[in-house]
Amino acid sequence: MRRTVVAIACAALLSVTALPAAAAGKTDPRQTAMDAAVAAGIPGMVAVADDFRGVSGVADIERPGKPDASGRWRIASVSKVFVATLILQLVAEKRVGLDEPVQRYLPGLLPYPEPITVRQLLQHTSGLPRDLAPEDTWASGPEVDTERFEHFDSDDQIRLSVTKQPLQFKPGTSWAYSNTGYNVLGLLVEKTTRKPLERALAERITGPLHLRDTSLPRDFPFLIRPAARGYEQLYDAPRGLTDVTTYNYSRYFGAGGMVSSGKDLNRFFEALFGGRLLPADLLKQMKTTVPAGGMEYGLGLMKLNLKTAGACADDHVVWGHGGDLPGFNTLSFHDDSGKDISTLATVDLTVSPDAALKRQLPMVSEFCTPVVPSTRAVAQAPVPSL
Repeated sequence: MRRTVVAIACAALLSVTALPAAAAGKTDPRQTAMDAAVAAGIPGMVAVADDFRGVSGVADIERPGKPDASGRWRIASVSKVFVATLILQLVAEKRVGLDEPVQRYLPGLLPYPEPITVRQLLQHTSGLPRDLAPEDTWASGPEVDTERFEHFDSDDQIRLSVTKQPLQFKPGTSWAYSNTGYNVLGLLVEKTTRKPLERALAERITGPLHLRDTSLPRDFPFLIRPAARGYEQLYDAPRGLTDVTTYNYSRYFGAGGMVSSGKDLNRFFEALFGGRLLPADLLKQMKTTVPAGGMEYGLGLMKLNLKTAGACADDHVVWGHGGDLPGFNTLSFHDDSGKDISTLATVDLTVSPDAALKRQLPMVSEFCTPVVPSTRAVAQAPVPSL
């Protein structure tokens, strides 16, 4: 949630080298890419597409065994697409207005005199602070470890964040990623539906689509098996990786607190882009984008041109989202031809630049033969966050 290297969104004009080809065509390029990421230092990877279910590395660094391609994991900011879909469903029902100030629906929550619209929250042009108040934000690796069972009340957390931090810019004049904004949207769903966010998700999306692996656990810190395990290097050597699987992510309830699986993510995006969740006019608005630091961003959707980003030789546009939390890095992207892929890498914040680049290549390999930016160039490049 706090930072990740997304080389595919900012690698244009960087020096490039080609990904080594699979020997004699015997190995799927997505599997080759996952194996390369694990060799670079990722403990485990999972990739799920319509015609592919691949794993590499280990499920648990303490014992032998491959990751489970059917397992659940924390999808972090990919949750934003689910929350955006809920908001747009409420817009379709005329219970929320896209261009109405959110203050109309949540009076007294935000202290700023400037009106901030629902659309601005969805597309990160609101200017709201990126994250929690400084004292509630992880400042070190050990804090990630010791704060794993801390509860955050949604209203109080947002009020503390916005009263202690100014707007980043006048609403509507720029773009900056804001987890705070999506927590506000989570509250808007709750206020409008008069139901907890997790119930609204179950009744409107995960239940109708039979997404049995997908939920918003809120304060529940455990992952129900089968599930991936996530790791970070939170302490200096000689201590090794710390298991960060068990965690209370109520701090990101609307911005990144959901759990899902590769199969469920693909099914969700197929339903979304297939018109099963939103009317056509609102899906069109969801895919109307603004420039966003090396990519484009719609109403809860990332848009990447893989050629412009320097990842593919040919033009190829993909839609979806990425997400990162301690121990879990997710990419879930889809194109207009119906191809889709969702990937997991089981280390995030403390990954090396080389591994951060290579964990993206299984996703790129779904859509084209990757052209890989040099590790040195990626390490030096300014990058957007997920």
